[in-house]
Amino acid sequence: MKPAAQVREPSWRRLAFVALGSNLGESRQNILAAFHRLKALADEPLRESSLWQTTPEDCPPGSPPFVNAIVGLVPRPEETPESLLTKLQAIETEFGRRPRQVLNEPRPLDLDLISFQAEIRATKALTLPHPRAHRRRFVLQPLSELAPDLVLPGQTASVSRLLAALPPDRGMFRIVAPGGRPATGSANSGASQSAGRRLEGTRAPSTRRGSPI
Repeated sequence: MKPAAQVREPSWRRLAFVALGSNLGESRQNILAAFHRLKALADEPLRESSLWQTTPEDCPPGSPPFVNAIVGLVPRPEETPESLLTKLQAIETEFGRRPRQVLNEPRPLDLDLISFQAEIRATKALTLPHPRAHRRRFVLQPLSELAPDLVLPGQTASVSRLLAALPPDRGMFRIVAPGGRPATGSANSGASQSAGRRLEGTRAPSTRRGSPI
């Protein structure tokens, strides 16, 4: 796990940002293994956030906590948002993701495409940037480690400003710091989470979709 390197404009325009989540099995190891798997999709070394433990919301009773993170990758020259999404879904399957039986049930790995450079999509298959990422702490907190000045297409405020505007929630804990160092501590105001839920809107409707947010 490489140390997080902040990405500032215009560098962020070259990146696709992917949100990772897991709350089934060895979630921490699932995320770290997914980092390694995602390296194969990148044209340069990944930008990797810390790992954060988050509390599930709108999930079945007794659902375990999530582990969430963000990566920024430089797509290969031939990559499109649609082709990258297909590859992310294939990796989910490799990690044991199966068609859901219960809404928001635990899953070993979620990979959600948050943004792809400055691309915009509004189709049944894909919405970019993710339509609710700007309101979700479990996305904005790790994303702020990598690209605090990022302004998602269609937004006017940066990631750091969006995060600061959210009410504080001390239920979020960093469990692995950049570089793979253990780190435990609650996030402070504007740097915490409200849920480690699946980010809908990044894929076509199917039985593999997660919770609405």
